This record gives sequence, structure tokens and C-alpha cells, in this order.
Amino acid sequence: MNDMAEPSKLDALSGKVVGDIAGALGILMAYLGDQTGLYDKLDQGGPQTIDQLSDASGLNPKYLREWLGSNAAAGYVSYDAGDDSYSLSEEQALVFAREGQPACLQGFFQVVVSQFETLDLAVETFRTGQGRAWGEHAGNCFCATDRFFRPGYAANLLDSWIPSLDGVGERLKKQGATIADIGCGHGSSSILLARAFPNAHVTGFDFHAPSIEAANAQAAAEGLNNLEFQVAKAQDYPGDDYDFACIFDALHDMGDPVGAAQHIRQSLKPDGTLMLVEPLAGDHLSDNLHPLGQIFYALSTTICTPASLAQEVGLGLGAQAGEARLTSVLNEAGFSRVRRAAETGTNMVLEVRR
Repeated sequence: MNDMAEPSKLDALSGKVVGDIAGALGILMAYLGDQTGLYDKLDQGGPQTIDQLSDASGLNPKYLREWLGSNAAAGYVSYDAGDDSYSLSEEQALVFAREGQPACLQGFFQVVVSQFETLDLAVETFRTGQGRAWGEHAGNCFCATDRFFRPGYAANLLDSWIPSLDGVGERLKKQGATIADIGCGHGSSSILLARAFPNAHVTGFDFHAPSIEAANAQAAAEGLNNLEFQVAKAQDYPGDDYDFACIFDALHDMGDPVGAAQHIRQSLKPDGTLMLVEPLAGDHLSDNLHPLGQIFYALSTTICTPASLAQEVGLGLGAQAGEARLTSVLNEAGFSRVRRAAETGTNMVLEVRR
């Protein structure tokens, strides 16, 4: 055992880890507040004492005392010692209570919590090096993934990402334009496109049948007649001569991303466009050594890479593949033109053409 550790460095690392433990428990507390509607009650009701929040929520005040204490210590809720009340600032409300706002992180929290639901399987997958199919995750993971990504797509897809692509917006406004949304999950991105381009026909494809069932339910609720969903793999979905294809945060999860990109290329019109949205990452590990990189690598360890290894080829790109590696995959599939058209704090958008 090495007992030559520098005390100052050990203290700094220990303090950092304690902060991480506090953050992990903070996510659990945030999830409890989300699922029981407590943040909504605080947002809508203004400052409240424990007894007032108990009356409003119907929850045990003894539990609320502990939950509020943890949230106040974390800075997730505000505490006024003068009147012993708790409230949400505007910033806290946006992060914890306002569903659908880009700043709301409850979907992110839910993704993290979902990984602990099947912890034993995660350990076994990691130990054996075997793949783990997407469908082997807890059901909570699927709706959480949609919930996490949906606000970012709503905020950026139509106002930023489509306009950043050369001529695509105008093309999709024309009668009869066709769109393939590959790896569509619960269909939120497909619904955004179908709403925005009523003259186009949008087809969402995903190999996970329960996700397509959820997507069809969402589509029925929207009442859109230019939208359909089908169970199909990226390597063999039906149709050709698509004007536009898109993949949102899914190519790196595929076992054979080269084969998927080859099929997409073949399914597009000669002058069609693929929009590839992937997690923002640099091309080298040293570029990604920051909190967001830590999060993406972690989720890639338990979700993305196992999903890829469970499929044919099992390339295992990982969630931090980077633009250079993604471009190499696309070039190998036959695409010759790849450019970064847009980016956000969490995603890069690549415009891909023949």
C-alpha cells in the first residue's frame, strides 16, 4: 500500500468525491420530488411551511422535513429561516419543475435513476464484456430518454438545426417531400417534423417495438395525418428516394453504424441530405475530461456501448465518438461530404451528403 499520498491532494480528492456523493443523492431527492409533484406544488403555491406543503401534497410532514432539508442543503430549494418556509426561485423552478423547458433536468435525472433499477445486470454486463440489448433496460429508461432529449429537440430542431442545413428547410415545405427519422424512439422528433412540415410525409423507424407502440400512441394523440411509425432496423428499413433522413443521438448505439449509414445513403435521393445529431465530443479523450464528458462516458458504459455490442458487428462507437470518428464511419459508408452545421452545449449536428 502506498502511504506517500500528499495530504492536500488527498483532501482535495476526498472533498470532490463527497461532493459527488451529495450530487448522487441529490438526483434521487430530485426524482422523488418530481414523481410526487412536490416541485410543482412549490412552484405553484409560493413559499410554504412544511405543514402547508404537507396539506397541499398530502405527504407525511416528517418525510417532507428530511426531503426539504436535503434539497435546501443542495440549493435545489430556497429556505427562509425568518418564517421557516421553503420556495423555488425562478431558476430552481426552471430546472426542477417546468416540464418541457430546455433548462428542466428531470428527464436527465430519470435516466440516471433508471440505471440503478437494473444494477445487477449492469454489473454482469460489464464483468462479462457481453452486449446488453436496448430492450433489457428498465421501462423507466425508455420514457426517461425521450423526456431528456425532447426539450432540446423542441428548442433547436426547427429554429436552428434545420435552418443550418443547405436548402433543406425549403425542400421539406414542398408537397410530397419525404422524411425518414431513423432510431426515432418514442417519436418526439418525428412529431416535431410532421407538425412543422405538413406537406411532407414523415416515417419514424425504430427496432424497439415497445418504443414504436409509444410513438404510435403519441401520434394518435397529435392527430397528424402525415406521420407514421414502423418497427425496422436502420440497416433495412423500407422505402427509397427520401428527401431527408435524420438520426438523433442514436448512430453510436447501433451495432453496425457503417451498414446503417450505407442503407441510409441508398435510401436517399441522389441530392438528399442526412442530418446526424450526436453528443458533443472532441476527437481525443483529453478533449472530453469535463463533467459533461464524464456523464456521457458513464451512460455509454451502461447503455450505449452494451446496446451496440448486443447487435451484429458490435462496433461500439460510444457516446463520445467525436466528429473525426463519425466522419470516418460516414465516409466508409460512401458519403463524401460531411460538415458540422450546428452545435449546442450537448450536441453536434452534421450535414451529410453524397
